[in-house]
Amino acid sequence: MKNFFPPCSFSKYQLPFLAFLSACLITLLPVHGQQATLRTFTNIQGVKFQGRLIAISADKATLQLANGRNYTTSIASFSPADQAYIKTWSSSSPSGSATSLPAPVKSGVKIDKINTLLGLPLFIDGDLWNNPTEQTAKRLRWPRESNTPFSSSYRGYPEKNYRIAQTRPYSVVLYGDSSKVSSLSVVFANKGDFFSAAGSGENHFIKGKAVPDSAAGLRKLMDYDTKIISEALTKALGPAKRQQFGDGSTRQIVYRWNWSGHAFLLSKVDGEYVNLSIQPVAFADKRGRMKRIPDSVISKRLQDNIEKRDNGDVVINNIPMVNQGPKGYCVPATAERCMRYLGIPADMYLLAMVGKTEAGGGTSATVLLEAVGRDIRRKGRTFNIWDSKLKLREIAQYIDQGIPVMWGLFSTKEFNKTADSRTMERKNSANWNQYKAKIKRVSNANKLTVDPNTSHVVIITGYNKSTGEIAFSDSWGERYKERWITISEAQQVSQDRFYVVEL
Repeated sequence: MKNFFPPCSFSKYQLPFLAFLSACLITLLPVHGQQATLRTFTNIQGVKFQGRLIAISADKATLQLANGRNYTTSIASFSPADQAYIKTWSSSSPSGSATSLPAPVKSGVKIDKINTLLGLPLFIDGDLWNNPTEQTAKRLRWPRESNTPFSSSYRGYPEKNYRIAQTRPYSVVLYGDSSKVSSLSVVFANKGDFFSAAGSGENHFIKGKAVPDSAAGLRKLMDYDTKIISEALTKALGPAKRQQFGDGSTRQIVYRWNWSGHAFLLSKVDGEYVNLSIQPVAFADKRGRMKRIPDSVISKRLQDNIEKRDNGDVVINNIPMVNQGPKGYCVPATAERCMRYLGIPADMYLLAMVGKTEAGGGTSATVLLEAVGRDIRRKGRTFNIWDSKLKLREIAQYIDQGIPVMWGLFSTKEFNKTADSRTMERKNSANWNQYKAKIKRVSNANKLTVDPNTSHVVIITGYNKSTGEIAFSDSWGERYKERWITISEAQQVSQDRFYVVEL
C-alpha cells in the first residue's frame, strides 16, 4: 500500500522495575537523612528494591526510590505482603488517598528502546491499552479497515521495504474496542501472502505472475524472521517464557516476553506463518481465552444492528470488515468477520491454518468451516451448514434476526460488474418506483455464466422483498461492505451452500 513508511513487554501486573534498577543500582543504599523512611519492597517476580511510599490514587502507588526519583506503578504488581502494607498506609495516612499522582511517563529510555526495537512509534507512554485506537493508528500510518460501535481495526499490507523488528511484515493490524487499543498483530513470512499472485478486490481472480519461491524458501524465511525477532526481544527484555496460547484447533505454542503491562507473543507454525502479537498481560495469562459474552448481550446487539430503510431495504450493520488482501483467504476472512460479529475472537491466519489452506490461498470452504465450526460450538455458539436453492424467503428469516449468512458463489467478472452497476444505480436513483420496474425487467433478461476458477465466499447482509434483491459483503475492504444483486442473478452463480454462526 502507498504512504506506508516506518518512522526514523513486563506488565501492569508485573513491574518494569528492572529498567529503573539498572539505572539506579549504584544508588540503592539509603540516602543520608532518609534511612528511617526507606523500606525494602518486593515485586511479584521477587525483585527487591528500596524506596518510600509517597502517594496512592485508585489502583496505583507512587514511590520515591533511594536515588530520589519518583516511580508510579500498579499496586497489584507488589508482593502480597507489600500490597497489605500499602493498604494499611492508605487508610492511616491522611495524604495517602488525596495526593494526586504525577502524569504517566511520556518518554524515556525504556519506551524509546521498545519503539526502536519495533521500528514503530507505537508507545508514547507505558500503557498502550489506554491509548485511543484511531490516534494510535494515525501515528503508525495504518489505514482503517473497520469501525463499529463495539470494535475497530486498522490493517495494512506494507510494501516490501517496510520493516518491523528489522524484518519484513506482510500484514499488520491494530485492534480496538469501542475506543481504546485492545491488541496488535504483525504477520511476517506466511504461506498466504508469500505465494500470492492475485490482485486485490475484484482483481483477485486475475492471476498475476507466479511467485517462484518454493516451500523450502518459505521455511527458510520463517526461520530467519523468528531468529531476528526473538534475538531482538531477548536482548531488550531477557529470556522468553514458553507457553500455550488459544484453544481447540487454534491452540499454538508461543514465546512470551512481558513489558509494562504488555505481553509480546511470538509464534511460528511450521509451513504456515510467523506472528508477533502484543496483548494485555492479563489476556496472555489466560492463554488467550476470553470470557464468553452472555447471549443476552449478543442478542441485543443483533437486534440493534438491523436497519429498516424507507425503500424496503432490511440490512445488518456493524459487521466487522476484514480485508483479505491479495491472497485467497476469502473463506477464513469471511469466517473471522462473522465470528467476531457474534463475539468470538478470530484471526484469518489461524483459521487458514485450521482449514489447510493452500500456498497463496485457496481452500475448501466446507473443510475450513467444518473445522472452525467445532470450535464455535465449543465456545457455546451454534454453527450450521446446509445446501439448498438460494431463496429470498429463507435468507430473510436470518436477516430479520440480525444474523448474517455466509454464501458460496462464483464471483465472475460479469457478476461483479453487474453488482457494481446495480449498487451505483440504486444509490443514485431519483425515482424508486422506476428503479424497481427497471430492475425486474433487466435482471430477468441478464444471463450470467459460471467459472469454476472464481469460487468465492461472501456474507449476505440484507434483502429487499419489493425489488427481489439481496445485499452482500466481500472481504475486500470497506468499499465492498454493501453491494446489491437480484435474487434471479444471484441464483445463476450460486453454489447453493450456506453457513451460519448464531446463538
